[in-house]
Amino acid sequence: MKKQLLTLMRSAGLVLGIGLAMVSCKKDVKSPADEKVAATATEATSTTPRALTLVWQDEFNGSGVDGSKWNVDVGNPNVNNEKEYYSTGNVAVTGGNLVITAKNQSMGGQPYTSGKLTTSGKFSVKYGRIEASIKLPAFQGSWPAFWMLGQNIGTVGWPQCGEIDIMEQTNTSNLTLGTMHWNNNGHVYYGGNTPVNVTGYHLYAVEWDANSIKWYVDGTLFHTGNIQNNINSTEEFQLPFFIILNLAVGGDLPGNNINAGAMPASMYVDYVRVYSISGGTGSTAPIGQTVTLKGFNNQYVSGENGTQAMNCNRPTASAWEQFTVVDAGGGKVALRSQNKYVSSENGTQAITCNRTTIGDWEKFDWVPTGDGKVTFRGNNGKFISSENGTQAMTCTRATASGWEAFGVNQ
Repeated sequence: MKKQLLTLMRSAGLVLGIGLAMVSCKKDVKSPADEKVAATATEATSTTPRALTLVWQDEFNGSGVDGSKWNVDVGNPNVNNEKEYYSTGNVAVTGGNLVITAKNQSMGGQPYTSGKLTTSGKFSVKYGRIEASIKLPAFQGSWPAFWMLGQNIGTVGWPQCGEIDIMEQTNTSNLTLGTMHWNNNGHVYYGGNTPVNVTGYHLYAVEWDANSIKWYVDGTLFHTGNIQNNINSTEEFQLPFFIILNLAVGGDLPGNNINAGAMPASMYVDYVRVYSISGGTGSTAPIGQTVTLKGFNNQYVSGENGTQAMNCNRPTASAWEQFTVVDAGGGKVALRSQNKYVSSENGTQAITCNRTTIGDWEKFDWVPTGDGKVTFRGNNGKFISSENGTQAMTCTRATASGWEAFGVNQ
């Protein structure tokens, strides 16, 4: 088994930007069974807004690691000044979870043991939605991660292979990190973070296509990386990647002030799923066409001539109920009616159609559903809702269902 490089959040080269302020806090640990209910409910709706096809999964419902899907690493990783030795004895499948446990146990010249799994040589993916429901331990010195490396790492090395960190967290921080690493005349990276109660189950995901990589927690977008036309030498991200799950102890990112008394401590993974995305964001948007939008209540969306908040309560479509689909760049669209643009208002108030120019709040992902309708995801990562015509429309929904789907020209 090839040794995989684990090099996160450090570089002697160009830093493209990331906020990494670590906030330390005490977490109350609940039982995995209690917390999986909420995570499962979130997952059930988070993948509905467009046509997804499940292409690979592990639900961890057996009694051991599925060797047809995963490699279990053994040995000292010899990277990042980490202090763990990876051992098969630290990896188990029990209670419907993959459980990776860090232990205060010397082995192979390292003061601690832990676990790491990869799909290298067994499964790789180019583009799609890659997600996992995970609960983290959050102790001083812990560094759990759900991430990916280019399958060609054995021939081109790192960072030329590229790296997508879907989720990282360190120590007792309540921040989850999402980062991309690649080669641009040396190692460069670009990432973001979002606050999460990491000791509970959460759904961590990326949605990746030829234009971008988008990071989500529980269906909410928190970071986007642009890879369109291989901008900034990002061609690494147009090739297949394999999946990695691990729990490091110590290292360059968390530091080596380690709370050995907190171990044994475990990272729980309820499932990992990979979907292909058909009709992805912006790919089927009728750019330049004028359309009507019909809500779940069979009423039409109205721009209200820009004089008040938008509603979905018109039985017929006239001028105020017609919208021209405009290319807003980066795979996004804007909606124009009566020479004004629809604004999400960043989800802070009801949406309007009164903007004279296109800014971030006026840009939307055009996201087809499996039944021929379309949903609109704003710059805040939330979906527009018709509110079933009972009140002014909003852009506040973390997931999309009936009220968030619209028939086009129906």
